Amino acid sequence: MKSTTEIKKILQAASIEELPELVKEYSADERAGVRKLAEAAAKRLAALEQEKKRIETLRVYEEQYRDYDYICGIDEVGRGPLAGPVVAGAVILPKGCRILYINDSKQLSEKKREELYEIIMEQAVSCGVGYAAPERIDEINILQATYEAMREAIGKLTCRPDILLNDAVTIPRVSIPQVPIVKGDAKSISIGAASIIAKVTRDRLMQDYDKIFPGYDFAQNKGYGSTGHIEALRKYGPTPIHRRSFIKNFVQV
Repeated sequence: MKSTTEIKKILQAASIEELPELVKEYSADERAGVRKLAEAAAKRLAALEQEKKRIETLRVYEEQYRDYDYICGIDEVGRGPLAGPVVAGAVILPKGCRILYINDSKQLSEKKREELYEIIMEQAVSCGVGYAAPERIDEINILQATYEAMREAIGKLTCRPDILLNDAVTIPRVSIPQVPIVKGDAKSISIGAASIIAKVTRDRLMQDYDKIFPGYDFAQNKGYGSTGHIEALRKYGPTPIHRRSFIKNFVQV
């Protein structure tokens, strides 16, 4: 007879396909500890099924436009910070793609975003990332800079999209058909994927800036106006990556 410790290892190592039979087997075990392990494994299975159902709800727009070969999700990150660029992501997922746990990037932990970033980059037909620097944001305003970053992201794709699913906006000067979806990063798997690519890219960039401009805690606040960031801004003054049009209420520029 296998020990409880051995059974725990078996359940942890089991594939999703193997789990149902193992749960059935160990749920009938006379040992309470083993039955508890089987119960926990059953909850894992139930959570997985729930996640699969959620992903299907994220595919509503992809199914609606399934006649298009290349459906591209578009989203941006970084419209609100006091420092750093605005970053846009453009992602074309394969037909029928069902990467689990994709969601609005703000709803995910940093660890989960990093994991999903690698999966998306590996599985996507194409990914593009666009940037608008702080000085460009100051020059043309944040909305126009966001559009510019989105156009750049689209231009970096290795294949031309047939349709764009955008998070809330319609991008000017783009000839490709567009579908603006309010809160699209939580409603479309393609837009959710784009939000993750944009978020991870920008977060990594702000971590790099933290090494160049220590004292502002960019690695943690990512350029947003945290109390510590504003205090540092007043103490040390703006860096080259601060948006002058955003910080004028805190310091003279």
